[in-house]
Formats: sequence, structure tokens, C-alpha cells
Amino acid sequence: MSHVFPPAPQITVPVVGSDAQFPVRRVYCVGRNYADHAAEMGADTREPPFFFSKPADALVPGGGDVHYPPVTRDLQHEVELVVALAAGGADIPASEALACVYGYAVGLDLTRRDLQQRAKEKGHPWDMGKGFDQSAPIGAIVPLAVAGHPVCGSIWLRVNGRLRQSGDLGQMSWKVAEVIANLSTYVALAPGDLIFTGTPAGVSTVLRGDVLEAGVAGVGELRVRLV
Repeated sequence: MSHVFPPAPQITVPVVGSDAQFPVRRVYCVGRNYADHAAEMGADTREPPFFFSKPADALVPGGGDVHYPPVTRDLQHEVELVVALAAGGADIPASEALACVYGYAVGLDLTRRDLQQRAKEKGHPWDMGKGFDQSAPIGAIVPLAVAGHPVCGSIWLRVNGRLRQSGDLGQMSWKVAEVIANLSTYVALAPGDLIFTGTPAGVSTVLRGDVLEAGVAGVGELRVRLV
């Protein structure tokens, strides 16, 4: 088969303990999945899960230097547990959802908060606030055989050595199995899909030159420098 121009390369994420790479299909994100973060964003009740997407090429596998994005004066950090799927389907029962999981990783949902807020006020999509270039740094994926299914444990983020976010995976409003099951009612999930599962409270503004260090207990750590 010929192409008009060379196709974009397959986006992949390293796998801990293996030379194999995890090929990424789609990237989904869950909004406001920790009650304390939902409260700081203005919500006062437990909401049904809602979702948005980032393009696969927004991922920055391994972190490192990340370019500060244009058209924003309020870039904010959100540390998240990321679920990597090796199976999928539609209308997956919650009781069967964890069987789809390949492993877990640490991720950052970088957000142009000012753009997102303006979009919210006008009822517009969030794409330019959430899905910009290099908006999703991600650490290596830890296979299920190594990580198990983390249901509790610290999730944290430091900026220039100072703790900004500190929570526990047990504080998720919707657990991993529930997230997978609910998302599969909207779209058919498939091997290669990644799901960012939400962030605890403490999101705040970061600047060019800042160093972000993030981690999830039992899963790993991730370091990013904004340039």
C-alpha cells in the first residue's frame, strides 16, 4: 500500500522489565474522580464519571523535557494513575473489567486551565485546554504481574521539591473497574487504550523552568522539566 506521505509512527510506551513496547491506541481521561479535587474545581457532590480524550501523540513516554505550551498563562499539573488495557469490548461488566488490564503507569495530565475555564463558560469542548502537544507525560508501564491492582497507596506530586499534591488511590470516587465498565458503555475499548483515572487535590500553576516529580506507590515515579 502506498501513502500520500509517510504515516505517523506508532506511539509506544516502555514496559518495565521488558524490551517490548506497549502500542497505544487511544488515550481517555476521567474528570473529577477524587472528591477533594472535585471540590476545588467547584463541585460539591459525587458526580457520575465523565470522560475526555487526548491524542495518542500528546504522550511523552518517560517524561524529561516538556515544552511549555503556547496560548496560556495558567498551565496546571495533575498527577494520575494510568490504566493500560490489553483487552476491551463494549458494555463490559464491572465484575469482568479488571481482566482487561495489562498494567499501570504514572501520568501527568497537563492542563491549560485558563483555556479550559473559558471553554466551560461558553459550553465549548475542552480539547485545546487538555489535548495539546506534550500534554500527557507518562512513565513506563508496570505489568499486572508486578504491580497487581493498586487499590490504595500514595499518589503525589512535587514542584521544585515542594509537595503540591498528596492523596491516596483509595480516595477515588470511581474505582478502576467501575471506570472501565462505565467508559465501555460509551465506546468500545480495545488493546492499547490508556485511561488516566483522575487526580487528587492540590492542582496549581507551573512555570517554564519548573521541575515536576510525580509518583504512585507500587507503580513508579515520573520527572518532567518545563522548558
